Amino acid sequence: MNSTETGLDASGVDRVLASVAASDRLRVVSTLIRVFGDWDLSEDCFQDAVTRALTSWPARGIPDNPGAWITTVSKNLMIDALRRASTERRTTRRYAVETEIDAEEHPATTLEGHSLVDQGRTVFGDLDDDRLRLIFTCCHPALAMDARVALTLRTVIGLSVRETAHVFLVTEQTMQKRLVRARAKIRDAGIPYGVPPAELLTARASAVLAVLYLLFTEGYSSGSGAELVRVPLAEEAIRLTRLVVTLMQDSAELPEVLGLLALQLFQHSRAGVRVNSAGELVVLEEQDRELWNSAAITEGVAVLDAAEKENARFDGVAGTYQLQAQIAAQHATAPTAAETDFARIAEIYARLARVSPSPVIDLNRAVAVAFADGPDAGLALLDILDRNKAMADSHLLHATRADLLRRSGRCADALPHYLHALELAPSEPERQFLRRRIDEARKSAG
Repeated sequence: MNSTETGLDASGVDRVLASVAASDRLRVVSTLIRVFGDWDLSEDCFQDAVTRALTSWPARGIPDNPGAWITTVSKNLMIDALRRASTERRTTRRYAVETEIDAEEHPATTLEGHSLVDQGRTVFGDLDDDRLRLIFTCCHPALAMDARVALTLRTVIGLSVRETAHVFLVTEQTMQKRLVRARAKIRDAGIPYGVPPAELLTARASAVLAVLYLLFTEGYSSGSGAELVRVPLAEEAIRLTRLVVTLMQDSAELPEVLGLLALQLFQHSRAGVRVNSAGELVVLEEQDRELWNSAAITEGVAVLDAAEKENARFDGVAGTYQLQAQIAAQHATAPTAAETDFARIAEIYARLARVSPSPVIDLNRAVAVAFADGPDAGLALLDILDRNKAMADSHLLHATRADLLRRSGRCADALPHYLHALELAPSEPERQFLRRRIDEARKSAG
């Protein structure tokens, strides 16, 4: 234990633990699932380890390596739970299990300094990754689509059962039953826990990319809680996407994988400035572009260019992720907010709406049109979206309408829409931002 960290207040421990849980949860849970084969117990033991940290760390100090502490406690809780089950099969596996996980926590090295674990990698090299195995398992075509999404949200992204149920608009009890059935299907049907052979990759590609997109989105703009940006989660999504790029070098899906990677790099380049020191959201036009990660933007441009070249190789056209990356590139490479080519962005959104129709895409296109042709042009497009029931509870629609009304000088008209958006906003940084806008609107309205 780090003695200098003893006596920390609860908020200090909470901050460190929240960061560790976000960065290490997927790694720990995926490894436990592979080694022990029990999805529910793996998740429960990780959560129990986090709960124990809440009690132990304030009294004894934060460990020098918090992630290793969580990993070790999760493993020990798992072994204890299986020992209590008293099954001969699990008992005989105990020594092998302990040895395997200990090797992953503290890899042995050769005289040359290379990990012995590395020498046993598969033909995919670094693709021997438990987190990638978990994603491919969740995306197995034998599972119904809603089961794939539910497992992804719960196990890969780490949403609670309650949060996952909210996404599907069902009760927590109903969602728990769905998750149990999905895991039973994996067990009873003998669905392999791993990356499929090359000939089966294409069939799984779209679902895997959707999972990686969801994972990154939850890190880039968290759907709930006190943090808007969860950097470890976004970085984990980027790391896994890089692995999929390597895995799919000879697949016709490669351009879209590259498109997703480029999109992630462009978006993540702004992670450090999306929230200010007071925890408030900073909108794109108010961000200090000098603080953006220029290396990530440069790589994003190169990756997007590679995606376009791969399209030519496979006689394809830009798909959903490539088009989104093209939009992100316009923002990332513009010298200033005022110099952004919003007419071009609106044009790409129109193409994207044809490829992948979505009210959220229509909303973003309305914003681009408003910046290109004036607020009233954007408001006219929002009037169409008002008829879409799927957007009725979206804080984004109400916040966007309020913002365009504010830009057109109608602050009094904007105020009720800001208030409605505040009621629906899912994260505290967004709520703080909306409160500031409400105060400004009230002052301007007199």
